[in-house]
Amino acid sequence: MEVINYLLGYKNLKVYQDTDCFNFSLDSVLLANFATLNKSVKKILDIGTGNAVIPIILSTKTSSNVDAVEVQEKSFILGKKSIELNNLEEKINIINEDINDYYLRCETEIYDLIVCNPPFFRINENSKINDSEYKQIARHELKLNLDQLFKVSKKLLKNGGLVSVVHRPERLIEIIESMKKHNIEPKKIQFVYPKVGTESNIVLIEGKKNGNSGLKILHPLITHNNDGSYTKEIEKYFS
Repeated sequence: MEVINYLLGYKNLKVYQDTDCFNFSLDSVLLANFATLNKSVKKILDIGTGNAVIPIILSTKTSSNVDAVEVQEKSFILGKKSIELNNLEEKINIINEDINDYYLRCETEIYDLIVCNPPFFRINENSKINDSEYKQIARHELKLNLDQLFKVSKKLLKNGGLVSVVHRPERLIEIIESMKKHNIEPKKIQFVYPKVGTESNIVLIEGKKNGNSGLKILHPLITHNNDGSYTKEIEKYFS
C-alpha cells in the first residue's frame, strides 16, 4: 500500500513509501549527515536510492546536483514522486537502471561524491531471504555487492573524489579490503551505537579515490537515550 509520510525527523519533508518495498530507516539519515560536503562537491551520485530519501536530505545541506540511480521500477516511481512532492526536480535526477549498466555508459571521473546505503547481507546457502522480491534486492547482494560498488566508484569518481557508505560493523574488514583493491583509501570511520553500553550496530565509512594513507576514527555516535528518544546529537540532524 502506497502512503505519504513525513521524512524521519524532518518536519518539512515528505516521501512516498510502499509497504511492499524496503522503507528507509535511520541509516539513510546517518549517511546523509556523515558524507563530506564542501565547496569542491558539485555533483553527487546516490547508488540504490530507493524512494530518494538520501538525495532529499542532501538537498537541505548542499546546492549540488544529485543523480540518483535505482534498479527497481516500483521504488524508482516512489522516488520520482517523492522528488516532485518536495519540488526538487531541478536538483535531483532519478534514473531507473542497474548501476552495473549505468556506469558502463558513463564517462569516467564525473562525480565528486558517491553515497550508498547498500544491501547488507551476502547470499549463501544459509541466507534467510524475504518473500518480497523488492526487499530481497534491497537487503541482499543480489544486484550489488561490495566489489561492484567500489569498482563503479573507481570509474565514476574524480581523482580525490569521495565515496561514503553505511553498513554493518561485522563487514568492515571486507569493505576496507574492497576499497583498497579499487584504489580508494579509507579516510574516516564512525561507529554508531543504539544506546550507551551496547555494541555498535552501524558503521559509517568514507574513502578517497587515490588518497594518501591516514585514517580518522570519529567519536562514537549514540542514536537513542534509554527511554527510546533520540539523543541531542541525532536531533541536531533534523534541525
